[in-house]
Amino acid sequence: MIDEPTRETKSDRARQRILEAARAHFRGHGYRSATIRAIAADAQIDPSMVMRYFGSKRDLFAAAVDLDLRLPDLTGRPRAGLGRGLVEHFLARWEGGDDTLVTLLRSAATEPDAVDVLRQVFTEQLTPAVAQVAGPETAALRAGLVASQMLGLAVVRDVLALDPVASAPPAEVARLVGPAIQRYLTGPVGSGAAAAEAPRG
Repeated sequence: MIDEPTRETKSDRARQRILEAARAHFRGHGYRSATIRAIAADAQIDPSMVMRYFGSKRDLFAAAVDLDLRLPDLTGRPRAGLGRGLVEHFLARWEGGDDTLVTLLRSAATEPDAVDVLRQVFTEQLTPAVAQVAGPETAALRAGLVASQMLGLAVVRDVLALDPVASAPPAEVARLVGPAIQRYLTGPVGSGAAAAEAPRG
């Protein structure tokens, strides 16, 4: 005899249906145009249950676009190749069929809630990873510089589709952009960086 699904299992299934419907709506309509009612209809669930599980549209968005950068352990890689390796990782991560980052970027252009989610992702995931190789003192600045480069690259390649960068092979992009990321990770930064890098005469 097969047991009836437990209440927890039913709840998990309902949450999963809501998240799948939410991802499709946010991807297709953007944050502003996606509605709780439309998401609930696609998930075949009452709108009140969406609010019960997730609390608000903002919290549902955060859960639906939960972006795991899956950053590698940078301490286990040759220091001289960190920049290129990180570019290769990012390109493989967001061009491997997961369009979560693109959804976030498109929404962040107009929606403060999407900006908050994107900021949280990079603050909580990238900064600690950078701190492993650069120390905590400059980690936030270095991570911000890396994020500026990688998010800009994502916009050019995957949002604007601006050629020739958009169509360039990932390996070529990593070769060209890697040195900039390397400098952000291991080069001088901060108020003394200009003086440290200035030629002595």
